[in-house]
Amino acid sequence: MPPALRARDLVKSYGRGRAARRVLDGASLEVQRGELVAVVGRSGSGKSTLLHLLGGLDWPEEGWVEVGGERMDARRADALRARRIGFVFQAFHLVPELTGLENVLLAARLPGNRNGIAQRGAELVEQLGLGQVSGALPHELSGGEQQRFAIARALASDPDVVLADEPTGNLDAASGEQVLGLLGALSGEGRGVVVVTHEPAVVERATRVVELRDGRIA
Repeated sequence: MPPALRARDLVKSYGRGRAARRVLDGASLEVQRGELVAVVGRSGSGKSTLLHLLGGLDWPEEGWVEVGGERMDARRADALRARRIGFVFQAFHLVPELTGLENVLLAARLPGNRNGIAQRGAELVEQLGLGQVSGALPHELSGGEQQRFAIARALASDPDVVLADEPTGNLDAASGEQVLGLLGALSGEGRGVVVVTHEPAVVERATRVVELRDGRIA
């Protein structure tokens, strides 16, 4: 069985001419199923850029990404992302006009997704203890509840990989600990989990820690 995620020699720059800055300069990473990998590095080192390339939200100038053994390319990026990748962001990114449950069920509307997503999404809401607030709008929810809905949405398509960008950054200590427990459980289910973080508590939970330095994984 192929690794959950492989990336090789990723290069990404921003700006043009003399103002151009190479953020990633040959970064490579391999994540096995069942691993929770924490990516650390100083502010501005390119951690979020790396995560966006791994998830096909942005494209490298050089290098490649494989998810579940499938090579990411522009023609099928949306379908691959829908089937194999779940995203969890610091800012939650819930649609404000939709209830928590409706936000989770958005995954079922994406083209290329697997059957049964709506049922799985509803089950996840219950499993994560959100059933009583499933009809609430995001502004009516606590930060921890919003993040749990975001995780349920990320898991509804049963992805191979979960990519999380500072997932506890907007949470209090108790909610953050709960979210960390959920992310750890995901890797225990055989998924690859990659968390960009500066939080010591996340690093302590990781099965492996890598540092992004000078554009490369150190």
